[in-house]
Order: sequence, then structure tokens, then C-alpha cells
Amino acid sequence: MLPWSRDFAGRLDEHVLASEALLGNPLGDPHERPLWVYVPPGYDDEPERRYPSIYVIQGFTGQLDMWRNRVALRRNFPELADELFTSGAAPAIVVYVDAWTSVGGSQFLDSPGTGRYHTYLCDEVVPWVDAHYRTAAVRERRAIAGKSSGGYGAMVTAMLRPDLFGALATHAGDALFEACYLPDFRAAARTLRDNYDGSYDRFRAEFRTRPAFSREGDDKLFELWGYAAAYSADDDGTVRLPFDPATGAVVDEVWARWLACDPVRMAPERADALRSLRAIWIDAGTRDEWYLDLGAEAFRRALGRLGVAEPVVHFELFDATHALIEYRYPLALRFLAERLSA
Repeated sequence: MLPWSRDFAGRLDEHVLASEALLGNPLGDPHERPLWVYVPPGYDDEPERRYPSIYVIQGFTGQLDMWRNRVALRRNFPELADELFTSGAAPAIVVYVDAWTSVGGSQFLDSPGTGRYHTYLCDEVVPWVDAHYRTAAVRERRAIAGKSSGGYGAMVTAMLRPDLFGALATHAGDALFEACYLPDFRAAARTLRDNYDGSYDRFRAEFRTRPAFSREGDDKLFELWGYAAAYSADDDGTVRLPFDPATGAVVDEVWARWLACDPVRMAPERADALRSLRAIWIDAGTRDEWYLDLGAEAFRRALGRLGVAEPVVHFELFDATHALIEYRYPLALRFLAERLSA
């Protein structure tokens, strides 16, 4: 295994999109965003051919250039994708979308706390790609995929916009919120009490003065605020926490807003959208630190109750934690590309 990248057999184009949807977002984050588009080998040799497209979105705190990060003796995702399509997999265009925010992420939703990232993805990025690349611009040949918060975004985007997406892949996507989020409320309350006099404002102010995540408990506090900004911000942008910072006790009316965003609970309300999908890939590690293997199982069972099962659904739990699962991504790409090409 060579420690540096090789030339791609396909091509990775790098663009910058100026978004109207993100202009003036409440966090003041950039409205110009990087966008990468990968075209498979042979794309330039067959000018009449059109290709399925797979949109790839990132986890919480993800920013686009992180796709180039590598771990010792392992390929990064763009390299793995190129190897996949070089090996004879059904070809597809792969679109890498940036939805970074200064509170960690957007969950790919429209929110008065973060901005209109769902609109950006669906109504700006997709039409732009279709206009500039030879995609098969129909929902039956378009998919969305991601890991963690990106897996969450894949699930909810396919449910909310079945007119655009006909397939999805979720790798350890956020689901079954009482399993993945609720236990962190108590830990956050302790950290606030012990280090910040019970004040989230104090934590957020101090966090900006030092290297990010350099103090124990930073991760939980930062994540929960970012999720709240996506799930439970008021129309004026006020972020509502689903727990009492002094005790960790659940604030029922705010927690209900979070649960309404849970893919497991959304599924029955979006049954027609889910039944219309051509392919659904679900996986997670059996040792996932956020117990997203349980969320994966819960989402699969919710689909089953709607009559959505094999062969449309591929479900797998594998021996891993939440980290270092990039080798799973090309497996899902192959699955999606084959079904989008059929």
C-alpha cells in the first residue's frame, strides 16, 4: 500500500457554488461552498452517454476537504471510489457536497438556527450538477449516501424529496434518538456544572478562545448545541435545548421536536416515499459508540412494517466502532450504482 495518492482513472472536478439559499444564513457562515464532482473512467470518451448520480454528504463537523484525509495504510474515500469504478462496477457520477456550519453541521435540514441546507442541497446543488454534467436527471437514477449525520441526511432527504432521490445509503446514520442522543444529556449537565457554572453561554464563549475539543466534554456539549440548532431552533433563531442544563432532565416540548426529526419516527409518515425507493443500504458497526447499530436495526424494522425489505433493502451489522469505516462506502456505492443502472 503506497502512502500517497495515485492518479485517478476517472476525474475529480472541483467547483465553488454561490448559494442563494445560504446567503445571509443566521450563523454568518460562507454562502460560497466547494463542490466536488467525480466522473468515472470513460466519461469523456462517450459524449452521448448519461450516468446515474450519487450524492455523498458528510458527518457532523465534516467539511469537504476532509475527504482527502487518510489513515496509515488506508485509502481515502475518493481513492476508494475511483478504484471501484476502475474495477468494473456500474459507472456513476459521484457528487461530494459541503454542508459545514460553525456549530458543527446542518443535519441537511432547513432551520432558522443554521440555514437552509436542505434547500441548498436539493434545489441548488442537484440542478447545478444536472445542468453541467451528463447525469440521467430523473429520480430513479439518483441516490444520496452518507455516514453518521450524513447517513441521517441521506435517510431524511430521501423521505422528504422522493421526487429527487430514488435510493439511499446510510452508514451508522443518526436514528432512534433516545438511544443515540438522550444519554448525553446527563453527561452534558455534569460538564456544564463542573466547568462552566451551569452555563452553555460560558462554554460556547470559552470554546472559541482555545483549540477546539481540547478539553474533556467539549465534544458532547458542542454536538448537542449543533443538533439543537438544527432540530429545535425557534423562528427567530433562538436555539432551544431538549434538556435542563442544571439537571439533564428532558424538556418534553423541545424533545418532542427532536423526535419528530428521528428517521425511525418519520418513516410511517413518509411510507409512500420509502416504498418508492429502488434501493436502501443500511449498515453500522456492532460496537458503535453512539449505539447507532440499534438505530440501524430500528430503521430497518420500521421499513419492514411498511413492507419495504429485501431485495430493495440491504442491511448489515459488522464488527467495528463508529470510526474507520471508510471501506464500507464503496460497497454501498456498488450496490446503489447497480440498482440505479438497472
